[in-house]
Amino acid sequence: MIDSHAHLNDPAFAEDLAEVIKRAKAEGVETIINVGYDLKSSRRGVDLAEQFPGLWAVVGLHPHDAKDWTEDLRDQIKELTKHPKVLAIGEAGLDYHYDHSPREVQRTVFREQLALARELQMPLVIHSREAAQDTLDILGEFPDVPCLLHCYSGSLEMARAYGKFGHYFSFGGPITFNNAHKLRDVVAGIPLERILLETDCPYLSPHPFRGKRNEPARLGLVAEKLAEIHGCTFDDVVRQTVENTRAFFRLVDKEDS
Repeated sequence: MIDSHAHLNDPAFAEDLAEVIKRAKAEGVETIINVGYDLKSSRRGVDLAEQFPGLWAVVGLHPHDAKDWTEDLRDQIKELTKHPKVLAIGEAGLDYHYDHSPREVQRTVFREQLALARELQMPLVIHSREAAQDTLDILGEFPDVPCLLHCYSGSLEMARAYGKFGHYFSFGGPITFNNAHKLRDVVAGIPLERILLETDCPYLSPHPFRGKRNEPARLGLVAEKLAEIHGCTFDDVVRQTVENTRAFFRLVDKEDS
């Protein structure tokens, strides 16, 4: 399995990172993609990718911190992308739930990171919360940038609109929650060929571990639920999501170290 969106670069794993990675591999999670949310976490992701085989990095600025964007920060993120284990820009996007940065600033910085991804011919990982239409409108300005809607929580109608651009969707622990009936209906309507697995650890631990620190070793619980939703086998889910993840992040063109 591949965990397409993890945050082992988070301080929550400072004390037992090696054990967390060992548990993941014991549960069949051979590849983990650590996603940055600011410059420090992006650098940490690159450092971890250098230290541990099977770990990769995504670098960028979360919409919460869009107010911190500068040309110098852009240049430093661009410099990080030169590392051979950096796969994409992100997580970038819009978050209108918390509004930690002004919305106009979020939109500007989202466009800046999409432009950077276009310049570098890299895919981009999106965080979008309560901002579906603005996210779609901005993506319409960059139809040539492959995108992944991480931890997708929008409607099926909106998913189909994103799908017209050929974008992918990733799902994690929330699809296992007892009250997630609407989300599971959305997941059922998205072709398995466009879905990736994720944990978003240390957040969103799947049932029955909800509320506890999440980690990549629990990815199999997400895969089991996805198989149930799509009426296929666990092995089918693993095979297809690995294929999707390798295609989106262009892992087929890279060699691990």
